[in-house]
Amino acid sequence: MFGSLLIANRGEIACRIIRTAARLGLRTIAVYSEADAQSPHVQLADVAIPIGPAPARESYLLPERILEAARHADADAVHPGYGFLSENAAFAQAVMDAGLIWVGPKPFAITAMGLKDQAKARMMAAGVPVTPGYMGDDQSRERLKAEADRIGYPVLIKAVAGGGGKGMRKVDRAPDFLAALASCQREAASSFGDVRVLLETYVARPRHIEVQIFGDRFGHVVHLFERDCSLQRRHQKVIEEAPAPGLDEATRKAVCDAAVRAARAVDYEGAGTVEFIADASDGLRPDRIWFMEMNTRLQVEHPVTECVTGLDLVEWQLRVAAGQPLPRTQDQIEITGHAIEARLYAESPSTGFLPSIGALERFSLPRNIRIDAGVQEGGEISPFYDPMIAKLIVHAPTRTAAALRLSKACAEVKVYPVATNAAFLSRTLKQPDFLSGDVDTRFLEDRIEALAATTPPGEAAWTSAARALAKPSDSGPWQSLSGFRLNAPARFEIKLVCGDDARLVQIDPALPHTDATWPYRDGVVVFEAGEAHLFREPDPDALSGEATGDGAILSPMPGRIVHSPVKVGDAVKKGESILTLEAMKMEHVLTAPFDAVVESLHVSLGDQVIEGKLLARLEKAV
Repeated sequence: MFGSLLIANRGEIACRIIRTAARLGLRTIAVYSEADAQSPHVQLADVAIPIGPAPARESYLLPERILEAARHADADAVHPGYGFLSENAAFAQAVMDAGLIWVGPKPFAITAMGLKDQAKARMMAAGVPVTPGYMGDDQSRERLKAEADRIGYPVLIKAVAGGGGKGMRKVDRAPDFLAALASCQREAASSFGDVRVLLETYVARPRHIEVQIFGDRFGHVVHLFERDCSLQRRHQKVIEEAPAPGLDEATRKAVCDAAVRAARAVDYEGAGTVEFIADASDGLRPDRIWFMEMNTRLQVEHPVTECVTGLDLVEWQLRVAAGQPLPRTQDQIEITGHAIEARLYAESPSTGFLPSIGALERFSLPRNIRIDAGVQEGGEISPFYDPMIAKLIVHAPTRTAAALRLSKACAEVKVYPVATNAAFLSRTLKQPDFLSGDVDTRFLEDRIEALAATTPPGEAAWTSAARALAKPSDSGPWQSLSGFRLNAPARFEIKLVCGDDARLVQIDPALPHTDATWPYRDGVVVFEAGEAHLFREPDPDALSGEATGDGAILSPMPGRIVHSPVKVGDAVKKGESILTLEAMKMEHVLTAPFDAVVESLHVSLGDQVIEGKLLARLEKAV
């Protein structure tokens, strides 16, 4: 085994790698941007080296900065984690050319599997079934439109160099194809520097099944069984589990054997994931599962595989990179129980899942389950990186037990003032159809309104807040004579505001009470079922009234303007696109709230904007 390891990443995956490397006795080296100077991965490592400003393209995505840090710290090896440079074949080669050990597959394998069209052609040659579609070199708008018409709608546009749901669009109707193609290509160019796309037939009831594989330099390849990643929103995974529900042994063998063939086709070394799309219209069947792509790195959801196999996948990566054979043969790898992972995002489900940024003044996660986190209380969620802040993982004897336990854990999340999707996760995990295993990739979208709605605080929350905010004068004997009797504890009342709701809350001091509040500025926060409710006493000087709906389009977060399809004087219908904002590595379309005329535009393409900036103003159509 080598002696030192540089982790070319940040957040929870950097912390995850550092812990295993430290357990194996390696000296660990972290790199960090200006935004991450106080991050946990910096504190955990033996050595930490700054590599540049906050934007990833000026720090984590610069190979020369990583290699310079490796030389400075006298590193023996580089682990790329996932995201950033993890699937960059040129970076892998540069690491090796610098005399360092690359903890990952050979550059050839990264290149061969990194471009979806070439990967599919290679898989077809290896006898791995692939999804029908178009993977041609002709990338003209006319040819792509013609191929989409031939395949039939709905059709899926996917960036050739894509991943993580970026550069992907489902198109339901022919008239919408060209606009979706342009948006997809913009996002692909921004995320991957490559605008090429492929087209696939859209599977009506898809399940996302993926297989964890490992190879070594001696030609050994094994699978560590499958995961189900069907619960997605906008093609981003939200909840993952292992094993896949409803997968019989014949289908499991078929898909796992196909994954091993895929890995052997590129002489694969290290950890990788072969992803398949399954048509679940008639259950999971061997002849209805097709290869989608291969991720030549560790996956975000690898903990569920670790839980059911009892193996440390990062340790396997390090041992394979050091030239050791795989620690186990295929017949020595077994599944025990069921594991489920939920991704905790800094986002607000009730406002369309807009990312939430700011200081983590309160950050408390349940302690009785596995937590992979990359932030801590007092830290900050910045606009520069992915909004995932932690992974909550549960392993239990049965799927139902794992789901209910994880639902309870998500309900115990206490984060403020940054918003999270904890309550959304908790509701999803105990939803009856989820518990029965009746899932597909549209599961969340079909139920999004109910699952994402904010639940108002219960009576207990109002009472807890009232007790916490009551002043001594509020509890005087003459505040309330209701139920007055000699020697009785005085009941009192206090007016509180929570969101748009205002109430007069009566309190009986004689009743038992458990304080679950957290003081915050001039109010208190009550955490309930994964949600955070801020209570305050009303401000007598505050103005009352409803929003005027004056047509101001404000930026919901910091970001960059990447598309502006309208000009001043244009008539727009309710729901039509006004501007597209790129933030947190995703595009967010800002639409007209009513039929209107564009009165003014206050930004141009490429402008960086701050949260709350006036972007455009609309005048209601008459």
